[in-house]
Amino acid sequence: MNILWLQSAGCGGCTMSTLCAESPNVLDLLDGAGISFLWHPSLSIETGAEVRKLLQQVESGEQPLDVLCVEGSIVRGPNGTGKFHILAGTGRSMLDWVQSLAQRANYVVAVGTCATYGGVTSSGENPTDAVGVQYEGSHRGGALPADFTSAGGMPVINIAGCPTHPDWVTETLLLLAAGELTEQSLDGFGRPKFYADHLVHHACPKNEFYEYKASATKLSEIGCMMEHLGCVGTQAVGDCNIRSWNGEGSCTRAGYPCINCTAPEFEEPGHKFTETPKFAGIPVGLPSDMPKAWFMALASLSKAATPHRIGVNATSDRITVPPSLKGPKE
Repeated sequence: MNILWLQSAGCGGCTMSTLCAESPNVLDLLDGAGISFLWHPSLSIETGAEVRKLLQQVESGEQPLDVLCVEGSIVRGPNGTGKFHILAGTGRSMLDWVQSLAQRANYVVAVGTCATYGGVTSSGENPTDAVGVQYEGSHRGGALPADFTSAGGMPVINIAGCPTHPDWVTETLLLLAAGELTEQSLDGFGRPKFYADHLVHHACPKNEFYEYKASATKLSEIGCMMEHLGCVGTQAVGDCNIRSWNGEGSCTRAGYPCINCTAPEFEEPGHKFTETPKFAGIPVGLPSDMPKAWFMALASLSKAATPHRIGVNATSDRITVPPSLKGPKE
């Protein structure tokens, strides 16, 4: 299986993240599965006329294309021409190239939230009219039309994340190479279910504090960050705390709230990322699938039952009160 990888409007962070795949590294992993790059702007040695020739061969059908990967949002401005972003040396916009090459690919994969839904590059007033490959925010229809399907019969596969987890990229490519990824393998926003059927909340190391609503009040504290510090891990899809980053990390493990970076329009929450909006003292964002009245009742009971150890540790920057020892058996 071959891959043509284009980097559009973004920071390149998803490529940098993908290179962090370990045991084996990403290049050895893909090579072992028979997956190779026709071209990647950061990894390939070809440049200039060589790349232009390759693009022309793919566009004409002379060079078959299995997977078109797009990293970064697609710029449609000004006025739908895409000329704010010309692919160097070609005289044509990235928008034009993506629309053309997507027709030749068996599969189209959007890598990172900028490519999937517009992401950070579409935030604010969005003067460049940046969109995702097949979505504009949460609405279907971006650089490619809402009803687009690739030659393999699939819509755009959206590996959302800012940046995306390296294993999400490699697992998606491995499943495509094995013929095991179908449209039924994607959720309602085109994300692979193998990670999108999980919540960031699952396996979060702060879950004991969450259970008792023992909350941190500052970023340096180790309590739950949902009540005061903007964490939306109970609503955000991703297995970040199940398959940790680089073998051990995640946002919440590092003491920073989950900002739901796998979701459309996460970049415009309407408040600070580290601030929990409240109404009458009640957090506006509650866990998925939980009625507000139930949450408040459970929260009140949990707070009343909070052990001294958990209450003290929640507002500390390290374990202050250790678990008590069991007394000797008589």
